[in-house]
Amino acid sequence: MKVREAMSTRVVTVTPDTPLADAMRTMLRERISGLPVVDAQGALAGVLTEGDLMRRAETGTEPTHPAWLRFLLGPGRMAREFTASHARHVGEVMTREVVAIGADAPLADAVRLMEQHRVKRLPVLGERGLEGILSRADLLRAFVATAADAAPDDLSDAAIARRIVSELDAKPWTPRETMSVDVHDGVVTLRGVLVDDSVRAALVVLAENTAGVVRVEDQLTTVEPMMGMVVRAPEP
Repeated sequence: MKVREAMSTRVVTVTPDTPLADAMRTMLRERISGLPVVDAQGALAGVLTEGDLMRRAETGTEPTHPAWLRFLLGPGRMAREFTASHARHVGEVMTREVVAIGADAPLADAVRLMEQHRVKRLPVLGERGLEGILSRADLLRAFVATAADAAPDDLSDAAIARRIVSELDAKPWTPRETMSVDVHDGVVTLRGVLVDDSVRAALVVLAENTAGVVRVEDQLTTVEPMMGMVVRAPEP
């Protein structure tokens, strides 16, 4: 899936000259945690996020330091902190180093960027400049839409079993030689012996992700590999 297939095309923006109070009201009204900032030509100039607005003089949350630390930090750092906590316009406090993504980039690349930079949303750029915004909520909507379209025609027990076995064969961590899969009326029963309890959870999730599965019965046994002791047995 490409980014443009999941992004929101309705983008609420502000400019560097927008009063900060107006930008805050916009974020609250739209229930969003960040706003792209565009210049007079519509080019992306920065981004304003909740993180940029946490320390404000009005709420008594501006940074404070003891005298000895103020000396070590120097006047530049102190001045920047004053600007951030007393700014009146978006351009004075916005983040200028923007993490953005191309509209035709794979969605997986966008997720990696969001994880790497710990951001909740990415401006999406295209030939016309800012074309959209990709947020975590957009990723959830893409998941729901994909899941709804993914159901195959054959939901018989035999077809479900074949799909699960095919997935097990494709994964390098599955204990195919020591486990079995039974399907009856959409209920999947997993039986066998494992040496790592983390694999148990992954097997259950793998089965749950198979179209047509109603429920997964975990009848797997986990054994300590060195001593052969049963660590976890199936529930009666």
